[in-house]
Amino acid sequence: MNSAPHILLLQQSLPPISSPQNPRPTLRPSLPAHNSTPGARKSTPTYITACAKTTRKTGGRRKNPDDYHATLTALNSKGRFPRKSLGQHYMLDSEINDQLVAAAEVGEGDVVLEIGPGTGSLTNVLINAGATVLAIEKDPYMATLVSERFGQTGQLKVLQEDFVKCHIHSHMSSLLGSIESSGASSRHAKVVANIPFNISTDVVKQLLPMGDIFSEVVLLLQEETAFRLVESYLRTSEYRPINVFVNFYSDPEFKFKVPRTNFFPQPNVDAAVVKFRLKQPTQYPPVSSTKSFFSMVNSAFNGKRKMLRKSLQHICTPSEIESALENVGRPATSRPEELTTDDFVKLHNLIVKE
Repeated sequence: MNSAPHILLLQQSLPPISSPQNPRPTLRPSLPAHNSTPGARKSTPTYITACAKTTRKTGGRRKNPDDYHATLTALNSKGRFPRKSLGQHYMLDSEINDQLVAAAEVGEGDVVLEIGPGTGSLTNVLINAGATVLAIEKDPYMATLVSERFGQTGQLKVLQEDFVKCHIHSHMSSLLGSIESSGASSRHAKVVANIPFNISTDVVKQLLPMGDIFSEVVLLLQEETAFRLVESYLRTSEYRPINVFVNFYSDPEFKFKVPRTNFFPQPNVDAAVVKFRLKQPTQYPPVSSTKSFFSMVNSAFNGKRKMLRKSLQHICTPSEIESALENVGRPATSRPEELTTDDFVKLHNLIVKE
């Protein structure tokens, strides 16, 4: 099929390239870390073989073209148009990618997981920072494109796979093992990614329990989601099981806001960057079983306006729940949105019999 119409449409839809004199959008300064405790189908992965590509060097480090221009050039060269079904919104501001990488403190020798590299604008910054990157890309065209772009660096491995279905723990363990066997020092990997908004919750749920592999996870999310994960407080309608989950496995921090005008195509909402400092397994709150713990938490919130003595009565009697709540230091009439993560841990250990 002739790709010319798609190329023409892409050229017409992209915003003009700003001159160096134009100011960058003002980003919100970092907020302080949130210290209060709020409350597979297995498929065969396809690896893309990277092809060598000419690059220019700057200061000893291979330097590919500026990512703003590269996004336009790369999409036009393949006759590609962002696919709504994949949630593709390409970053057009290299400074934001720089801040993403800085938030994760990526440096020489780090191993980084990137989800949905697209045309490679963030990959470019990660590689220039000295990282080895494992990129997971569902779109086969983008997987090939990013492989071709960084083929000569020797710092990129692309896995063409749907992230929510792939066995990322196995892939990362294998990569870290191969690096260690080559004589390099062993360390925890990091995650830095501009992810599709429609899989944000799936990504968070999959990555945060991997404190044995990752030290931190830095994600660009929909702004509303970012605030909900980090700033949801007790006794509010926004306080949900995901907040208990996030605080069980990590210490989250809102970093900065990213205006929607920095993406192509422009989404209907602004974005924001969140940093999750993952807890090591030895630092998790003490529960006999994480499965039974989160099952209890989900049951508690299924009847959000109900008192816990009613919503959890399938676990034990209402009088036992009331007694346990009093031992935790909460009223016998407590509802789920009134309990912190630590409160839920104590309650679980009192009423759940393994």
